[in-house]
Amino acid sequence: MPSHPAGDERRPKPDLAGGQQAMLTLLALFATAALTAIAAIAVNNLVRFPRLTARQGCDQRGGAEMRRRNAERVSMLIPARDEAATIGDTVALALAQEPPPGEVFVLDDHSDDATARIAISSAEGSKRFKLICGQPLPPGWMGKNWACHQLARAAGGDVLVFTDADVRWRPDALAALLVQMEALDADLLTVWPTQTTVTWGERLTVPLMALAILGYLPVQLAHATVFPIAAAANGQCMAFRRAAYAAIGGHDAVRGAIVEDIRLAQRIKAARLHLRMADGAGLVGCRMYASSSAAIDGYTKNILAGHGGRVSLLLLSTVFHWLIFLFPWFWLTLGAAWPAPGYPLWPLALIAAGIGVRGLTAYATRQRVADALLMPLSVLLMTWIAARAVLWQWRYGGVKWKGRIVPNRGKEPTA
Repeated sequence: MPSHPAGDERRPKPDLAGGQQAMLTLLALFATAALTAIAAIAVNNLVRFPRLTARQGCDQRGGAEMRRRNAERVSMLIPARDEAATIGDTVALALAQEPPPGEVFVLDDHSDDATARIAISSAEGSKRFKLICGQPLPPGWMGKNWACHQLARAAGGDVLVFTDADVRWRPDALAALLVQMEALDADLLTVWPTQTTVTWGERLTVPLMALAILGYLPVQLAHATVFPIAAAANGQCMAFRRAAYAAIGGHDAVRGAIVEDIRLAQRIKAARLHLRMADGAGLVGCRMYASSSAAIDGYTKNILAGHGGRVSLLLLSTVFHWLIFLFPWFWLTLGAAWPAPGYPLWPLALIAAGIGVRGLTAYATRQRVADALLMPLSVLLMTWIAARAVLWQWRYGGVKWKGRIVPNRGKEPTA
């Protein structure tokens, strides 16, 4: 009598090693394809992404008189809430543009500090400056959107430049922006300021903005197509032609949007108007957050909205970044237990590619190239930030920012 049921000895045993190898190979192929695409886009943008240069302001046809007339058409609009630490320099630098803008308006959004007093003092009596006291926040509005809406209503310029209270403008920056705006035929020109990072929390998070824009979005798609998914913008510096701003409904049309800059860019595309992007290249700079905790809070505020308010998309994005930036390190570390062809050269190549694209985008935007070595830590920190954003959504129904609870009203429209 057989000691086992009939046919049992013929049943194939599962090939665990073969299954592991196949899965590992598929993951490695996916990571390779993704990093290759990101690298190709980053190289393309390194060459093709427009940049502000000081020479642009000086070389403009028509000379100094035309530059002066163009600047006179500009309203620089600065929303400010509890910005006493930065608003003084911001106002002084805005008024010191050569040639100066027609007007510089600051809206004090119910600050609890000396923002208003410092702004007025820094203007030194300039007739081009005006302080606006913000009205109470109406239901359904984000604070910044309401502030920008009030600023736009008060402004008299043909070009509306919305800029944050922590953005620094070199004296020739506005002239260069106007030249680039004309050269690119922009209805909305959004400038990506050169970011200053000090604390570790800033260094691990803020430069990822450059990776996302330069590594994931070919500039030609943003400029030459009407697809909303190919729209990007930075609310730290957005210059609109007034007619285009009015045509898309201005900030009123995105009143409840947390990432209002992207929503405005999408509306520009939907209206068949011209969205253009440019790098600040040191002429326009910013330190977004003054501490690690502020950087983590800021990214927690924006990360879910940046994924359309969809937790599922945020989860997919997190898994994607784990696969391309963390998986190769796991594979290299556990390679003996995960048999697969190409070890150890393949995981080493993937690690080098991940560090390389992060370093390339840092180089292109004048940030610390060596911090690319910290990319795995950045991914882990962003994972925690994503989890925290979901927790905020569950606990508060939205996000916390500058003492306000901002409810998530569901998926935001893309146009």
